[in-house]
Parts: sequence; structure tokens; C-alpha cells
Amino acid sequence: MPHDLELQDERRPLSGQTPLSIVVLLYPGCTLLDLAGPEAVLAALPGARVYACWKETGPVPTDGSLTLLANCTLEDAPQEPDVLFVPGGAEGTIALLNDTTVLGWLRSRGAGAAWITSVCSGSLVLAAAGLLQGRRATSHWVVRDALALFGATPVAERVVQDGPIMTGGGVTAGIDFGLQLAARLSSQGAARGIQLALEYAPAPPFTSGTPESAGPALTAEVAATFDVAGAEPAIARAARRLLGAADPGHAEHGQ
Repeated sequence: MPHDLELQDERRPLSGQTPLSIVVLLYPGCTLLDLAGPEAVLAALPGARVYACWKETGPVPTDGSLTLLANCTLEDAPQEPDVLFVPGGAEGTIALLNDTTVLGWLRSRGAGAAWITSVCSGSLVLAAAGLLQGRRATSHWVVRDALALFGATPVAERVVQDGPIMTGGGVTAGIDFGLQLAARLSSQGAARGIQLALEYAPAPPFTSGTPESAGPALTAEVAATFDVAGAEPAIARAARRLLGAADPGHAEHGQ
């Protein structure tokens, strides 16, 4: 169902408390680099405390070979975090789009968050929760256009800010996202110092980092490795739920 959360164009003042609360949705099948890049930046801010949250604490598998540990349950996460952050993933992201428990939690924490943020396909999850309606946002290029189904305006940029919402593009955009958010949470000087500490001066060996620079042949080849067609029913179902349309024959669930 549609929600009635209204976000102001300007973020609320930060809590002013120590620690700086950064609430991360850590879910099975998330992409490690989507999370690790921003975390490396934001955790370097003075007083930062990262809450890696899932339905229960303990091991949470990523979509690669590594497993992360949730240190906080969804229920115990701060009610008014300074930052609410959703990383992306592949099958893991799609599973969340119709997980009413997670979507409800995002709406609840989003109502009190100073910043609502994501990297990569994490923006699809924010969109399914109704947090991007009427907002400009970005995502991984493979799924970016799907944001429009949820009432958002897809933007082909590496980092997009619209009021209290900041979204990053695919995977490696997480560091750029983290630095921009750090500058707003603290100062440009602090963000520049973190950039230097991380020695973040990207100089990729190839120029195929975007569909535009890669060209149509390589873009089509890489796009074929993503099961976009298989994800379309779940995306469409989530969009219908958000917009209040009935979906006969499918029971909503909280996984």
C-alpha cells in the first residue's frame, strides 16, 4: 500500500550525539563492495558508529565468497539514525522488494533519519519502500530505469542528491557516494582527508566503466549476465503494491 511519509527537502539537523549513527541494512546476497566502500569512508568520521542490521544478529552471506556479521537486529536499530543506508545486490535485492517486514522497517527508520541513502540496486529497495517517490535517484545501470515504476526519476549520474536522499550508482560509485556524504555529515576538509587516507585516486586501466564508454556490444554482453528478465515480475509486483494496485494470487510475505 502507498505510505504517507513526507520527506522535507532539507535534511533534519544531525543528532549532535556521539556516536554518529549509521544504520546499514545488511541482508543475504548483498554486494560486499557496495557496503565496504561507503563503510570505509563513513566509519572514518569522528564518532561514527556503524550498525549492520538484519533480522537476527550473526553471519549474513554476501553475493560473493565472503560472509559478514550483523551486529544489530532490525528491531534494535536506532529509531532516528543520522544515516540509513541500503547497499545493492542481485538476487538478494530482488528478494527484498516484496519483503514487507524489511520495507516496513525502512519506512519506520526512514521517517526519523537525517539521510536516506543507497548504493547500486539498493535504491530499488528504497523505492519499493516508497522512499523515492517524486525524487531524483540513481542505481546500477542495468536496473536504473526501473526506478520510474516506483514514482522516482532515474538519473544517469554517479551520485545523486535530492533533499535528504543520496543515491549512488553501481558498486564502485560507493566510494564517491561515501565521500560526498561525509562532506555533508562533517566537512569538505574531513572528506578530503579521508580520500587521501584511502589513497582514492582512481585511474582504471580501461575505459569501459559505463555503457556509454563501453559501447553497445560489450554493454549487451554484460547485461545478458544479469537476470533482468527474471527479476521483472518481482519488480512489477513491488511497484503495484506501492501504488496500491491489487496483485491477485500472490500473498505478501515478510521473509
